[in-house]
Amino acid sequence: MLNLWTSHLRKTRSGTVFAAWMNEANALRAEDFQFGPLVSCAVAAESDDQEDREPDDDMDDIDVEWPPNPDTSIDEQWPHPDPLNDVDDPPPPPPPPKRRRATSFDDLLATGKPQTGNHRHRAAKRAKGIESKGYEARASTIRDHILPAEPVAAPAFDAADLPAAQGAYAAKAETKQEKYGHKKRRTLAELIGLGFQVIHWNGIDARPLVDSTGRIFAVLAGQPTKDRYHESVDRAYDFIKTQGTASRFPAAMCRHRRGLFAAINIGLTYGKGQTTPTWLDNKKYTSLAERLLANTDIIQMANFASAAFRLWAPLLYAYYVDYNARLVDALPNPRRPFPKSVFSSVAFNFGPNLWPSSTATCATFLMMVVEFPAGALILLPSATIVHSNIPVKDSEERVSFTQFTAGGLFRYIDNGCRTQDRLASEDPEKFARLMKLRESRWQDGLALFSTLDEPLPDE
Repeated sequence: MLNLWTSHLRKTRSGTVFAAWMNEANALRAEDFQFGPLVSCAVAAESDDQEDREPDDDMDDIDVEWPPNPDTSIDEQWPHPDPLNDVDDPPPPPPPPKRRRATSFDDLLATGKPQTGNHRHRAAKRAKGIESKGYEARASTIRDHILPAEPVAAPAFDAADLPAAQGAYAAKAETKQEKYGHKKRRTLAELIGLGFQVIHWNGIDARPLVDSTGRIFAVLAGQPTKDRYHESVDRAYDFIKTQGTASRFPAAMCRHRRGLFAAINIGLTYGKGQTTPTWLDNKKYTSLAERLLANTDIIQMANFASAAFRLWAPLLYAYYVDYNARLVDALPNPRRPFPKSVFSSVAFNFGPNLWPSSTATCATFLMMVVEFPAGALILLPSATIVHSNIPVKDSEERVSFTQFTAGGLFRYIDNGCRTQDRLASEDPEKFARLMKLRESRWQDGLALFSTLDEPLPDE
């Protein structure tokens, strides 16, 4: 049966009926009708007709009207295009493909990682490794900075003679001049008159300070010459100075034993009766401290200090990494001043004593005055080597940025994350064992320093 259907009646929205001849659906019914055989016969007949026909010119069966009639011609464009006045505008050129923006140094400072996928993956992997294991020294870094470094010899000095408190967790100041209110501001000429040796330094090339045994006890670490580090230092200086000026420190905060300027400490502290390490509270200057810690230029300076520490004292650096990780695990809300830094505290100095090229620092145990150019880094055991800055001229300024770790934090970890009194009551055997180690801890600590013959013992 074959059913052929026509479409239904349609109306416009106004009610007008159209295609009235399609009013009803008609069905043609043929019970014995077969469509397939008819199609086969038609195809066979068409094939026979094509074989009997002779080939003709293609144009013979086409009625061509010439000249063409615009009223009957449907293949011709009318009116004819004018090649001079009726030319279609060429299509606009396709927009250039978008180029990926190159990663700038500011991007690296702001995000801590490159913009490209491959670089981002490697940077994230490298950052994770630094936070867990610390920095690693490359062979090229050793070749470029360690091997050509010119040492500063101190033949009459032995670091083993530096004063330290019993147990070696803290230093011990033996000079009365270090007591509060007894410091005297001395000029460079006065220090030279007292027998101090001036160490000329460009602030870039590293120079290790070596004692009579060949031990590297301090390093003039310098500063990077690549990646526009000096520009980052300049921005950090401007930022610290601006923040310090806007903070309006009271006069009481600008007068203390370290000088006539305001200073704030940030990070973990432990001691003076504390039972657990505590994050320093700067009260109304907390927001200032947070802004300083979040500054990308200051972060870069902190990271360079940690990398230089690892380069020149790898054993001591590994000791810091280990204790820092144990400290973070022990605290309920662990925090670090900087993610990649091994130091638990930082200090910022502000005020009128604010980073000139002529700034020098002196170490009284060494009888040395070291030129300290802007942006340079010095690594030294600051708690046991007496040091100070020479006053700057009236036309000069200086800003200081220091990283350190309180010795009491190491004692806290050795005690099993508890006070010494609590350790004595809870675990007398361990307490007795630690008391016995106090006699050799200073020598054990000195063994972590590198020597001139072997500055990188793990390489």
